[in-house]
Amino acid sequence: MSKSEVAEDNLYSYNVEEHNNFCDKRPWKKSAKYFNSVKISSISLLKMVMHCTQGVPLEVMGLLQGKIEEHVFIITDVFALPVEGTETRVNAQEEALGYMADYLEQCKEVGRLENAVGWYHSHPGYGCWLSGVDVTTQNLQQMYNEPWLAIVVDPVRTISSGKVEIGAFRTYPKDYVPKDEESQYQTIPLEKIEDFGVHARSYYQLPIEFFKSSLDKKLLDLLWNQYWLNTLSTSPIITNKDFVTGQIKDLTRKLENAQQTIGFGRQYQSKGESQLRKVSKDGSKAAIEQINGLVSQVVKNSLFNSRKQLPKRRKKKKKKKKTKINPLNIILKRYSN
Repeated sequence: MSKSEVAEDNLYSYNVEEHNNFCDKRPWKKSAKYFNSVKISSISLLKMVMHCTQGVPLEVMGLLQGKIEEHVFIITDVFALPVEGTETRVNAQEEALGYMADYLEQCKEVGRLENAVGWYHSHPGYGCWLSGVDVTTQNLQQMYNEPWLAIVVDPVRTISSGKVEIGAFRTYPKDYVPKDEESQYQTIPLEKIEDFGVHARSYYQLPIEFFKSSLDKKLLDLLWNQYWLNTLSTSPIITNKDFVTGQIKDLTRKLENAQQTIGFGRQYQSKGESQLRKVSKDGSKAAIEQINGLVSQVVKNSLFNSRKQLPKRRKKKKKKKKTKINPLNIILKRYSN
């Protein structure tokens, strides 16, 4: 086992006394952005993505288990919650809270002592960010259950782009005024832009790293051996055709809004041009995702459907025997006539 594998296995070690002593000091009270990174195990990531994908088109929710170290959340496991979700909102009910308490208690009975350190939920098709309801929920949890982390997964865009669309967030304290920082641009549907813009300065995003223990690697190898055929036979273009159609309609509406803004006059021209730039980015991203999907289909087709033709054997031409001409025979034939 290499040193890196040993280090990643050590991330699963959990000392209750050390963890409690660290939490009692509450270092996150000294800084609004005390936590600056998140480490997620590969199996935890897989479980979140599978759960969120199964819930499409509804939102689903689950809890994060793990520990905290200096400035870092370490997520070692996750579990789903039995909650009712709509296409735009998911809330934990009393049944889910009871399930959560029973689950954590049973984990401790079998030696899994990690506490819940956050929650995750899905945004199917509209990106990774916190809505107004999410901000309120996260604020309450940070007031009474610190330390607490929020993770958002977009399963629809994960399938479309071929990489996991995930974001980790924490909200600012009530009276904290964040500095103006340039955040990473992301595509937001038109009907969600207002909710996104109103609460965008209420939270910050944490960078995410992933790790695999030696056991994680064995589990992932077993899963790949079982599901590799489904993975290769799945086409993101066909699977996400409804999402692509919705993207095109959303781009159309955004273009119409930008055109109307520019048409009002010079005072709105800069705003309209800004909207056009955003639409251009959204359109480029959608086009790249479709191109990637087409390229993957072409590669699969060339690998599995094309038959390699063997080179045809050339038939050897029979050489005609050249008859030697005798000049005497020609002379005799000529004068005999």
